Amino acid sequence: MNFIELHDIHKTYSLGEVDLPVLRGISMRVGRGELLALMGSSGSGKSTLMNILGCLDRPTSGRYVLEGREISDLTAKERARLRNHMIGFVFQSFNLLSRMTAFENVLMPLMYCRDRISEREMERRTAELLAKVGLADRMHHRPSQLSGGEQQRVAIARSLVNRPRVLFADEPTGNLDSRTSEEILLLFQQLNEADGITLIIVTHDTGVAQHAQRVVRIKDGMIESDAASLKAGGAL
Repeated sequence: MNFIELHDIHKTYSLGEVDLPVLRGISMRVGRGELLALMGSSGSGKSTLMNILGCLDRPTSGRYVLEGREISDLTAKERARLRNHMIGFVFQSFNLLSRMTAFENVLMPLMYCRDRISEREMERRTAELLAKVGLADRMHHRPSQLSGGEQQRVAIARSLVNRPRVLFADEPTGNLDSRTSEEILLLFQQLNEADGITLIIVTHDTGVAQHAQRVVRIKDGMIESDAASLKAGGAL
């Protein structure tokens, strides 16, 4: 069974009396544990597609099946519950709370989890994840005391603290220099290989996309190509 299935997904936004079609019939499948890049230029529809895949938005028409469950018709509250249990996000801008330490930023999502765990378990899980992303000795620093790469590592640890089954990374290296970007992308690969987490990276950068096993190119709201990445031995 495929982890993700999209069947003829359309998304149209209404701007007054004008309808703006953004997605025009997207059909694709993603396997469990796959590392995939969604690639396209600005305005291609890739971010809209990520929002639908991440249950932040719903399609105008079409079917979205996640781990065998029909997602397309869920209410906003049901989508929020699903995100909390199954989905993690990493963004270009880090989105860390400036007055909190790295430890507190990573711990915070556990405070809002419906399946409450003990305080000791929350702290253990938080410390373990910060160590996994290489920040065991920086966990009590605030964002202003961390480099851009370290802040993104905190954001990655936070995205994993609720043990999601799929992680979406939206232009995750956009604010980083080339060396730090490479370190973050290698960290994503390690998380994918070691933990088997399904990982979808949204990017416009060919160099970023080549770290994935598969690259899906979006243009004008449609899939332009879908192939193994060059580093995976395929041809784009």
